[in-house]
Amino acid sequence: MPRTATALLLAIPVVLAHAQATEPDAAVVGAPRWRVFETGSEASLRGLSALDAATAWATGTEGTVLRTEDGGVTWNRLEIPGAESLDFRDVELFDDGSAVLMSAGQPARLYRVEDGGLPIVLAYESTHDGAFFDAVAFWDRERGLAFSDPVDGRFLVLRTLDGGRSWQELDAGALPRPLDGEAGFAASGSNLAVGDRGLVWIGTGGSTARILRSSDFGESWRVTAVPMSQQAATAGVFSLDFRDSRHGVAAGGDYRLPESSERTLIWSADGGATWTLADIPPPSGHRASVRYVPGRAVSTWIAVGRAGSDISIDDARTWRRFSEIGFYALSVGADGSVWAAGSGGRVARLD
Repeated sequence: MPRTATALLLAIPVVLAHAQATEPDAAVVGAPRWRVFETGSEASLRGLSALDAATAWATGTEGTVLRTEDGGVTWNRLEIPGAESLDFRDVELFDDGSAVLMSAGQPARLYRVEDGGLPIVLAYESTHDGAFFDAVAFWDRERGLAFSDPVDGRFLVLRTLDGGRSWQELDAGALPRPLDGEAGFAASGSNLAVGDRGLVWIGTGGSTARILRSSDFGESWRVTAVPMSQQAATAGVFSLDFRDSRHGVAAGGDYRLPESSERTLIWSADGGATWTLADIPPPSGHRASVRYVPGRAVSTWIAVGRAGSDISIDDARTWRRFSEIGFYALSVGADGSVWAAGSGGRVARLD
């Protein structure tokens, strides 16, 4: 995969911005619009986790961890000494105010942040030279998984049973073997998804695009080849999400071709056993993140990439572009609020 990213720990909250939001994007009249906020940061943000319309964390390059508790008007930066050069590609925020941070590249680390930002604990640092974390996801406050690119010819998957305070490697023999040139994408922290009763899905790319799935919290796995763009180091499944145990969507394509809509989105109605290409029109370009939006009268999905944003209101069968603004990551709060993050410190919420 393209690896653009390459403990004495103290939380120092720094107020970055008290700015009003910019004018919302209005590429399509009557469509949803992004309300873009000034964060005071220029980091490339690929990690994002929202609790609701008021509280969200965004993470990225140069050890950036941004937090808001007032709906995006004010952003604070959480400083982590010793992590200034890290690229935090994923973050999981819990409703008690604690969080887990994941750095991609080397060193491959996982941090546990307690409520209020103190203490911060370096919970895991990989001893594998080839470790490259792509995503982390949790079923609840205690149980979660972290996924890395292959190490020594096997996928590396970690599990925590204590909210990210400690991590253990899953038995590599229980996981499908990666094919030559197959890896994951740390594009948005969302090529790993979890569901009820121990369900988990992982998307890959490169020489082949596949989805690994488990129904027992990662104890055993099955794998399915999918009709996503592939056969290139920059192509494959970048993101996936499930609205229930059966209905899921995976997005991606070829990152080198941000405007190409060829084989950028697939959907499943049988828990990930089989996958079908989206009808015409699919999302209008490579998409780094896709999320289901609950609480709507119709089955609504949002997909984003650096070339714009798309919406589907027919359970991901067809798509319409509603914004030219580019983002890398999406997160949906418990109240249905939709947040996005991207380059140049850009964070937005959907109106």
